[in-house]
Amino acid sequence: MGFATARTISLSGATGHLIDVQVDLALGVVATALVGRPDASIQEARDRCRAAVTNSGYDWPATRRVTILLSPADLPKSGPHFDLGIAVAVLAAAGEIPAAALEKVVFAGELTLDGRLRAVPGVLPMTMAARARGMTCMVVPEPQAEEAALIPEMAVIGARSLRQVVAHLRGDEIPQAAPVEPLASAALLSWRGDQRIEDLDLADVTGMADARYALEVAAAGGHHLMLSGPKGAGKTTLAERLPGLLPDLSLEESLELTAIYSLSGGLPPGQTMLTRPPFRAPHHSASRTSLVGGGSHGRIRPGELSRAHTGTLFLDEFPLFSADIIEALRQPLENAEVTIARGDDTATFPARTMVVIACNPCPCGDFHPTNRDNRCTCTEVRRREYRKKLSGPVTDRIDIVRHVEPVAPHELHDPLAHPESTAAVRARVTAARARQAERYAGTQWRLNADVSGPRLLDRWPLAPGATRVLERRLAAGALTGRGGTRVHRLAWTVADLRGVDRPDVDELDVALRLRDGDPLMVSALRPAGAR
Repeated sequence: MGFATARTISLSGATGHLIDVQVDLALGVVATALVGRPDASIQEARDRCRAAVTNSGYDWPATRRVTILLSPADLPKSGPHFDLGIAVAVLAAAGEIPAAALEKVVFAGELTLDGRLRAVPGVLPMTMAARARGMTCMVVPEPQAEEAALIPEMAVIGARSLRQVVAHLRGDEIPQAAPVEPLASAALLSWRGDQRIEDLDLADVTGMADARYALEVAAAGGHHLMLSGPKGAGKTTLAERLPGLLPDLSLEESLELTAIYSLSGGLPPGQTMLTRPPFRAPHHSASRTSLVGGGSHGRIRPGELSRAHTGTLFLDEFPLFSADIIEALRQPLENAEVTIARGDDTATFPARTMVVIACNPCPCGDFHPTNRDNRCTCTEVRRREYRKKLSGPVTDRIDIVRHVEPVAPHELHDPLAHPESTAAVRARVTAARARQAERYAGTQWRLNADVSGPRLLDRWPLAPGATRVLERRLAAGALTGRGGTRVHRLAWTVADLRGVDRPDVDELDVALRLRDGDPLMVSALRPAGAR
């Protein structure tokens, strides 16, 4: 009697699948059947769409058997954004909309009972997936039109209601409708968020030249960093200034990060694209799902690791995180991605994140190796249990280790000390990253921390003298194979900061000291121009 196909997108993590919403109107027992592995929210779409269609002034085919297939049928599907595609396909099958108007068009939006549209999460990754599959037009709720328009060569229609969508497809005059509420509302606690670290400057940090240089190397190469030391030594002070050392995101990085925030429904109101590297600092009581990602009933969402993609994830009081969270960090620290499996659903999210962990030497934070400065009240058993949380496989994946000591009183008031500002260090970091971008042009890598070990040895080896030193360390068992690869990457970052074409023994020495937590030579702490 009537048949039509509309298209929408099903998201599995950050991966989008093109879905054909096929509607068949036939004679038979009057009913509406929805098939193709829909979840509960899509099953409820039958009632939402029926009410939205009738309350918008159109006729629902109430005297026909309505069969709605979400194809491919073997793919699990979830989310209320299927509403608009289902309603449009039903109207097209009933002859209310010309079938030719649905060609190369993708629909995404939730419908209310009176036919108004509501915003849905994940519009940007949906649009990216639609464009990759040859679609040319995206119909989305009005507040998310700018978000979808970030994808080039994609026409975007922002609508407020089902009536507006139908009028556009028919070529009729667009009727008036009430504005659509954005997905996220303005933050009530305005003093929280990324704004609290915007005014922090590295020039405010007195002393700690060793740790400041470690921050610079971590920022330049995207390396993981561990800061240990007694309470009040300045670990958090250093970590909160790391985001300021990072340059603005490239267009590709901005799209990736914005897609993650779009998927989680966390885009700030009025902000279409994120251009600055994020800084996330979850409390140590956070759950594994909130940190790594997860969910149920087909709604797997990214966690803090992925929300910090291209930026910094700061884990303060690291040993106080639960043991399962600490062990769950192994894969993302190594592979820069998180894969989550829940029943039939598997989702992979990017997590190319600089992880900065901070820890005290003991639960009370007052332990010091010298008796003169040691004020620890913990028993040796408690100290051992506390340190056991820093498991070997996890710490082996940390590139840089720095032991931070409280600044000596004479350094606090040194009139000859002139700490460099964040802007000055960021300029060197930006130049080092530009060298990496040129070196890795045409490859899948962006920073030194991303490059695999075999490719480093094959295409970007160290100078012969440095190679012999590193091989001796590996043969002696002072480094694991993974540790050797991370030292190799660090040596390239040190060379990039110094403007050296190839790392040699001096750069390798700095990399080994950064890796082992040994003090750096004074010559290594001078800026490249001062050598």
